[in-house]
Amino acid sequence: AALQDLLIYQLKGVADYAAHARALGAGDDDAADFLSFALFTTLTNVNFSPTRFVSLIKQAEMVKERVRSAYESAAAAAGAPAERLTGPAEFVPATTTDALVEQAMSLGILAGIDEVGPDVIGLRALILYGLKGVCAYIHHASVMGYTDSAVLSDVEKALVYLGSDPSDIEELLEYALGLGRTNLAVLDLLHRANSGSFGTPSPARVRMSAVEGKAILVSGHDFPALKALLEQTEGTGINIYTHGEMLPAHGYPELRAYPHLVGNYGGAWQDQQTDFANFPGPILMTSNCIIEPRQAYKHQIFTNGPVGWPGVRHLETHDFTEIIRAAQALPGFAETARKRSAMVGFGHQAVLELSDEVLRAVKEGELNHIFVMGGCDGASPGRNYFREYAQATPDDSLILTMGCAKYRFNDIDFGELIGLPRLLDVGQCNDSYSAVRIAMGLADALGCEVNDLPLTLVISWFEQKAVAVLLTLLALGIKNINLGPTLPAFLTPAAIDIVVERFGLGLIGNDPVADLQDALVGGVR
Repeated sequence: AALQDLLIYQLKGVADYAAHARALGAGDDDAADFLSFALFTTLTNVNFSPTRFVSLIKQAEMVKERVRSAYESAAAAAGAPAERLTGPAEFVPATTTDALVEQAMSLGILAGIDEVGPDVIGLRALILYGLKGVCAYIHHASVMGYTDSAVLSDVEKALVYLGSDPSDIEELLEYALGLGRTNLAVLDLLHRANSGSFGTPSPARVRMSAVEGKAILVSGHDFPALKALLEQTEGTGINIYTHGEMLPAHGYPELRAYPHLVGNYGGAWQDQQTDFANFPGPILMTSNCIIEPRQAYKHQIFTNGPVGWPGVRHLETHDFTEIIRAAQALPGFAETARKRSAMVGFGHQAVLELSDEVLRAVKEGELNHIFVMGGCDGASPGRNYFREYAQATPDDSLILTMGCAKYRFNDIDFGELIGLPRLLDVGQCNDSYSAVRIAMGLADALGCEVNDLPLTLVISWFEQKAVAVLLTLLALGIKNINLGPTLPAFLTPAAIDIVVERFGLGLIGNDPVADLQDALVGGVR
């Protein structure tokens, strides 16, 4: 944690020089892409390797020198003296790990709390954690070759803003909303990256149980890594399974075209210690959502991309020779299990293609409510709330779900309505973009605002990507979002009161059936 804090502080300095250079026409998108990647590594359940953080700190110093030189050259070319930047920009990291940890002691998230108070610290954290989520989505798009200089510039500006130690509460709230608007652009970029790389998602049935044979399990969020593995295992007799947030991969035509992508194994990220221990083949953990590997499978797990854990083999590239060799050596599944399945692939294109039928059903009273139930799941008490809530939804309603929270209820047969499954799996957490597009499309067709739709949002909260999505929903003006099982711990009660009053943000209760009835009575909740 200390090395993460120090890296974040250092990135603020890199961003300061980068933003000044960009303002003079000397923007460096590669440097900004590094900022996004490095900040992504500090997100919950991504990198736990001190060695890799030390390496990133050294790399950040080199990038800072590059953008500093670019800024000074651009200033000279413009006939103006280069400004002497202070604060994080003049920080020089120590040369040993122990000394770096010592430097970090005064640079953590609580720095300055005695001067500005916990409310300001909490709102700074809201922006920082939201920015981490934005950077995660930027990285996911970047590895597919999709970038946007405007959003990279916004990342630089946000880090510079945080580096200035802002303390005005109204300004902090407005900046958080601005970051939400940036994230909307990033989610659109990532949607185009996924669809452009793997085809437009379409409904597909996915096997949720094992098939006899050698096997590799892929978890995390990284579709390009999955595609590379599918290519390299073609014709080897090895079956590939998705896990956690990789389940939506089966909705993409160019991924499910590989017959040896046989299904999904296991559940959400917090189930991995059980799922991975029971899996008879190697596991590829991509991008994020790793938790401490148990000894039972530590020798079977490989990491790739931003994710890392001490003592776990890390693959720097998409050359998966080692993991394929491991799959051939391990036993695989001895027999085929009873078939279970789930439907995926209901992105906004697939749903809005049926908009005439959906609109008819709304107008004629056949479809009376839409629930958006998704987000990031977790192991804390109270999360069975979402399963009980979903089970209680009436038969004349649809449920849109995304993120790993779907595993709380995607094994339930909800039946059909207007020729659609009542449970529509929209995709990964970033596919909240598709849920928003569906809501906006329906509101436009009905001639009303999103907040006037018979729509209820029940969002499962855990980590920083969820902060980015929440800020986007708030920036779009969507009201009365129900969040739980707890509100963000980094916000003080006073800061929570401000957010609740301003945006109508609500905390889920202890009685899902009662909350559901309140939503149905209110029409919009």
